[in-house]
Amino acid sequence: MKATAATHQAGWIRRCLRCPVKRSLDVLGDPWVLLIARDVLHGKGRFDQLRENLGISEAVLSRRLSGMLEAGLLTKVDYADGARIRQGYAATEAAADLLPILQQLSLWAEKHTDLSDGGGHMSLIHEACGHETTQGEVCSACGEPLVPEQMTWVKPWIDRRERLKGLSTDPCPDWVKRTFCWDCTGRWD
Repeated sequence: MKATAATHQAGWIRRCLRCPVKRSLDVLGDPWVLLIARDVLHGKGRFDQLRENLGISEAVLSRRLSGMLEAGLLTKVDYADGARIRQGYAATEAAADLLPILQQLSLWAEKHTDLSDGGGHMSLIHEACGHETTQGEVCSACGEPLVPEQMTWVKPWIDRRERLKGLSTDPCPDWVKRTFCWDCTGRWD
């Protein structure tokens, strides 16, 4: 039996769908997904925070958040906003597992792209040992695996040190607690 272009293409598509790089790009291939994951890992999981930090339209943000919920990267968390209960977003283990990728992308950009005006070198600080790391997954200073709750990103272009948020058994992220959620603090705002 002679292979046609159509049967060759169908076989290629089946092989491609099995590829883990292709499957991960199906979930992570949109740049907004990684930027949203970055911000949520930094504890900015409220819709308005994400919209403001990213400069993204509400419609695009809503679509990306829905896709990230469906893909298991985010989970919804309730928080009090005055008398109203609203929902924000927290990272799942799948999103936390993106940390080495996000850090390696940062290191790659530091090495291979031009620094923008007003920018500066972003340092990745492993708080467990107190040293800057030059690797995304394992600390180049102490050799320990890098996890979100032990990382600080020093961003000189905004003159800020941002500690990442790890996964917690506590259902309320810090920004939720600051609204005095009854479940976290035993009182309402």
